Amino acid sequence: MTNGHISGNGDVYQERLARLENDKESLVLQVSVLTDQVEAQGEKIRDLEFCLEEHREKLNATEEMLQQELLSRTSLETQKLDLMAEISNLKLKLTSVEKDRLDYEDRFRDTEDLIQEINELRLRVGEMDNERLQYEKKLKTTKVSEAEGKMQRWVQVTSFRTSSWFSPVLCLHLILVVLLGMKAGNLRHEIYQSLFKKIFCSELDMPFAKWTKEQVCNWLQDQGLGSYISNGRHWILSGQTLLQASQQDLEKELGIKHPLHRKKLQLALQALGSEEENNHGKLDYHWVTRWLDDIGLPQYKTQFDEGKVDGRMLHYMSIDDLLSLKVVSVLHHLSIKRAIQVLRMNNFEPNCLRRRPSDENNVTPSEVTQWTNHRVMEWLRSVDLAEYAPNLRGSGVHGGLMVLEPRFNVETMAQLLNIPPNKTLLRRHLATHFNLLIGQEAQQQKREAMESPDYVLLTATAKVKPKKLAFSNFGSLRKKKQDDVEEYVCPMELGRASGSASKKGFKAGLDIRVYDDDDLDRLEQVKL
Repeated sequence: MTNGHISGNGDVYQERLARLENDKESLVLQVSVLTDQVEAQGEKIRDLEFCLEEHREKLNATEEMLQQELLSRTSLETQKLDLMAEISNLKLKLTSVEKDRLDYEDRFRDTEDLIQEINELRLRVGEMDNERLQYEKKLKTTKVSEAEGKMQRWVQVTSFRTSSWFSPVLCLHLILVVLLGMKAGNLRHEIYQSLFKKIFCSELDMPFAKWTKEQVCNWLQDQGLGSYISNGRHWILSGQTLLQASQQDLEKELGIKHPLHRKKLQLALQALGSEEENNHGKLDYHWVTRWLDDIGLPQYKTQFDEGKVDGRMLHYMSIDDLLSLKVVSVLHHLSIKRAIQVLRMNNFEPNCLRRRPSDENNVTPSEVTQWTNHRVMEWLRSVDLAEYAPNLRGSGVHGGLMVLEPRFNVETMAQLLNIPPNKTLLRRHLATHFNLLIGQEAQQQKREAMESPDYVLLTATAKVKPKKLAFSNFGSLRKKKQDDVEEYVCPMELGRASGSASKKGFKAGLDIRVYDDDDLDRLEQVKL
């Protein structure tokens, strides 16, 4: 039994040993597999470590580049700040230069006036010297008795009214020159000046109808119509010739094709018959071209210069006149309208407009009405809108338009300045300073105009539409040509001038139409 038990246990052990052998072989196989896997994983780990090292190197290089970029960015920011500071300085310098330029332009205009006056005086002095030399030559070759006789006849013809002491002194001087050849120097020069002045005054005292042909031709030259003198010498007999002339006569006999030249002549003839002195008659067409600069419409200087438009013509300027001068913008019509009103309010004082800044804190609306276009641009610079100020050149915006014209409001101003609608804060800034400048009364007028049912925003593109004659009334055109009226650009009730300047129309008998006081703002005149 014992042997049998041992034998049984041996079998068990034998089985266990066999299983262990199998397990060993399996474990050896697994170890071999795991060893292979470990080696493979080791290769991967080495590859990963190699990649990690490469990425670390790249990361270090990137960090260095980022550091350099940061340094470069800091340098660029510093340069940007320096450039911004330099731009600010340049803007300040530009504003100063622009101000200096405007001052130089004003001085240049004043210099032009002085140069023109000097040239005119030189021409007059030259003419007087030539006449003096001719008189001296004639007097030296003429006997005393003949000189006295001619002097008496000459005084009678020209209606030379002298004082009780002037005539004997002049005659004595002439006698001394003829007989003794004496030269009285400055005394003679003063006498000649007084002589010509008296003769000129006597011409004004003499009725125009009795003026001689030569006097009338000289008068045409003074009116800026000297180009028609050559035709006038063959047709004009005396001043009566012009007083009796019709429109057709002026065009046919004098060759005046330009309608504004005919109007200028007829207005001047009317002024000769006026007993009152009007200041607008003293402003020549050269002054008007400079005035266009002041109101911001220099683009029309050529047309106005060709039309010889003077102060008197401005006072009686019609809408048709402006259209013939190629002024078709509604905004520019209103600009000229209000500029004429300002001239009337200041009695056509030639220097009534303000070109240079004064105390900005104490400006009244009445002073603003006298601001020129350049002065308005200076105001824009003073309220921190300097970059938009140059947009007003050629716009026709001046102080009179801003204050006196109800249709001109902040919205129109912003459009002309090219301030975008989305810049609400900037437009509100403009509105605040604009309203402070024009005053409560003008603000109220603008509000009432905007509340009107037929209100249309005033823009730079609106055009004036000329009136058209109805063909159905063609048969009565001849009668309408005599009786029809034409609109003034600036109605006479606006800025009414003193004296005869406030009278409507022209003097009867001059064959010219009478004008009405209708306003430019009638809607049927405007084509948008």
